[in-house]
Amino acid sequence: MNFTKKAVASLAATTLLATGSVAVAQTTNLRIQTHYNSEQVSGQLAQEFFDKIETMSNGEINIEPFFASSVVKTVETFDAAATGILDCDMTGGAYQTGKNSAFQFVGDIMGGYSTPYQQLSWLYFGGGLEAAQELYNKFDMQLIGWWVYGQESLASKKPITGIADLKNWKFRSPPGMETKIFEKLGASPIVMDFTEVFTALETGIIDATDYSGLANNKSIGLYDLVKYSNFPGFHSMPSDHLACNKNVWDAMPEHHRAIISTAMESLALRTALTFEKANAEAAAELRQQGVTLSAWSEEDLATFRAAAQSTWPEFADTPEAKALVESHLAYLSQLGLVANN
Repeated sequence: MNFTKKAVASLAATTLLATGSVAVAQTTNLRIQTHYNSEQVSGQLAQEFFDKIETMSNGEINIEPFFASSVVKTVETFDAAATGILDCDMTGGAYQTGKNSAFQFVGDIMGGYSTPYQQLSWLYFGGGLEAAQELYNKFDMQLIGWWVYGQESLASKKPITGIADLKNWKFRSPPGMETKIFEKLGASPIVMDFTEVFTALETGIIDATDYSGLANNKSIGLYDLVKYSNFPGFHSMPSDHLACNKNVWDAMPEHHRAIISTAMESLALRTALTFEKANAEAAAELRQQGVTLSAWSEEDLATFRAAAQSTWPEFADTPEAKALVESHLAYLSQLGLVANN
């Protein structure tokens, strides 16, 4: 008996239905929180990342995003993901230094790498991801990757032209190593959540804030309140991460994990490139608006790097932290970025 191609296809489909062998696409639903506002450049990049994952997965991966730490506070996002309140944390490792000081060295080494590309190359080609994964797994989390927007700029009510301006300078600081470094240089860091910054500036609790990169700071209106900043930045280049509940991650189909990991690498590149352009544009616009941007001298930059790198051993008080510091120092030595003390 002769069958047409159409008849053969129809028969095959009927057979699959009868035997229950039709493959059903597995879906993955993720609740992800970031500390960025949806209006910020980083928030917009995060949304593009979510959209790209859903498109590449043909709708098999569904993401429910939460911006501006709308479910829990920024510092609580990691625990919320680990315990199932959320599925993934899209903030940064430096907020978890209270768990293990090693998180400082996957979140914001400070005074180390000069560009996002150097920092990302340590993660992907310098053994960083493997070393960091051991740390994350201890807390039932899986590190997927980083997105690094570059050096941050400070936003201040007072001039911030160099080390001398840090004396008695009250500013919002994230928890961890940054407070120790700036205290050594004469400043008065005050740890507070992102959500408290505007009120603290308006009421005079702080003179300035370490918030984000220049374009991000501008996009949320920080320079409507303060008229001094530094550019280019030097003190902090956070590695914002995507870290997911390990059980959730392990339960995903392999191709879902591959899609998310690949999208994360794309986000890393797009973030670094976007901010090179966005920060330059923001700098030009802010100068026109009367904001004073100060570039620090090489001498002041060297003083800061020395203070930062002398602080690393103080935070390398666990085996995981020591291993990460040694890994960073080996890589930074190759790049010629270790301070000469």
